[in-house]
Amino acid sequence: MTTTCVKRAFKYRFYPTDAQAAELSRTFGCVRKVYNLALVARTEAWARQERVNYNATSAMLTAWKRTEELAFLNDVSSVPLQQTLRHLQTAFTNFFAKRARYPRFKSRKKARKSAEYTTSGFRFRDGRLTLAKMNEPLDIVWSRPLPLGVKPSTVTVSQDAAGRWFVSLLCEDPSVSPLPASGQAVGIDVGLEHLLTLSTGEKIANPRHGRKDRARLAKAQRKLSRKAKGDGANRAKARRKVARIHARIADRRRDHLHKLTSRLVRENQTLVIEDLTVRNMVKNRSLARAISDAAWSGFRGMPEYKAAWYGREVIAVDRFFPSSKLCGHCGTLAKRMPLHVRTWTCGNCGTTHDRDTNAANNLLAAGLAVTACGAGVRPQRRTPGGQSVTKQEAPRREP
Repeated sequence: MTTTCVKRAFKYRFYPTDAQAAELSRTFGCVRKVYNLALVARTEAWARQERVNYNATSAMLTAWKRTEELAFLNDVSSVPLQQTLRHLQTAFTNFFAKRARYPRFKSRKKARKSAEYTTSGFRFRDGRLTLAKMNEPLDIVWSRPLPLGVKPSTVTVSQDAAGRWFVSLLCEDPSVSPLPASGQAVGIDVGLEHLLTLSTGEKIANPRHGRKDRARLAKAQRKLSRKAKGDGANRAKARRKVARIHARIADRRRDHLHKLTSRLVRENQTLVIEDLTVRNMVKNRSLARAISDAAWSGFRGMPEYKAAWYGREVIAVDRFFPSSKLCGHCGTLAKRMPLHVRTWTCGNCGTTHDRDTNAANNLLAAGLAVTACGAGVRPQRRTPGGQSVTKQEAPRREP
């Protein structure tokens, strides 16, 4: 069995000293300042129909450091400053390729702050990580070991809105190898009553992590709304409390999705899912909160990169495929399928279907048919009327 090296990020929490926290906070501020200055320079140059690339902004950074107004940029490591210019270059590349929107300015009150260090900006020896401009290594909680004999190529330090510090180490992981071939294939239909319904008939419950902490979150948000607006300590403390609740929900949701998608990838050679546009679906006011809590968008990407690691295949079926209204027994298409109907009987063959299980079976059949034909099934189009199609799910209003 062949072993392939894949780039994999290992994320850990760490607890900085007061001096390290102050140094990292200065670095975050300088990274934000350089990014915004370079974005202004590139925007103004674009208006003049001039071309400015990474090399030009790097030269600008050198000039900025020599000015009295921006001399404080010399106080932090130059590596994160250069990296933020590379990130800006990537943002413009994605914009011109129509893969992303025009780059936006970084806010001082941004929830997540980060800085990236390359190999010249840190030292990693004997499991101890020391960043540039620091005398002591970071106090990292090694919740899982790094692959043996592997050193990180880049290190990203970040602080979230809840005030937690994290370090992410990007490594070439040689331990990832394709799993033994399996003849299993499964169709996966996402939902709200059940998070996933598989073509095997298995239904995976929706844990509804957001609903469990909703009362606690609402109470914290009410306390925050009563604090005087500004940069006061009381408001900052209340804001961190709200952020901690959001972080708790997001952590549990992410952990559940990782465990679930890892199991599906291990057990099946082919996974067939629906190519949903979650961004349009959350515009439905009745379902937006429930869809966000189910984290459909988070589930969408996880099986793809894990399948690439382990030699599996993920097939995305066109979002306009009528998986719920199509009879999986005779192929008859129902004219109407109201959202509240969870079980229906085909008028042609008389077969009674569970709505979600039938949809998962139809997705599996469509995906396998496409595989046999050797064609892709991810068209980017809209309905003739220009309206987006929303996945039909029970319109439950969250209490």
